[in-house]
Amino acid sequence: MPYLHIQISGPPDDALAQRVASVASELTHRLLAKDPALTAVAIDFVPASQWFIAGQRLGAGLPRSYHWTVSITDETNTKAEKARYLAAVHQAMDELLGGAAEHSYTHVVDARASAYGYGGRTQEWRYQHSAPVMPTPV
Repeated sequence: MPYLHIQISGPPDDALAQRVASVASELTHRLLAKDPALTAVAIDFVPASQWFIAGQRLGAGLPRSYHWTVSITDETNTKAEKARYLAAVHQAMDELLGGAAEHSYTHVVDARASAYGYGGRTQEWRYQHSAPVMPTPV
């Protein structure tokens, strides 16, 4: 049940927003094993004149930038899975934006299960009320 908030430098572009949302859902499903039916994506565009890297306003030949935040339940993914996700996000955004600034950021927020949820229920409550998982015999 991840929530993604993606900010992209540049003018609003509905077609780009649709492509980014689709890629976000696909990468989050494939690399973090999150259910696309429970994935929410919000995309904001920030004018290049209001986005700065190292004190330099974007535009004038500088590549576009992004800030990608995904909130997931803590302890549901390994460090290696998250590292692969970060690399894949940057590669995808570089392609989608026709070049992305190196100083574009991805943040995987590991939210505590007792403090994160949807539909008025925490993930901790959902875990406690799910069918028990029996260990696989060796």
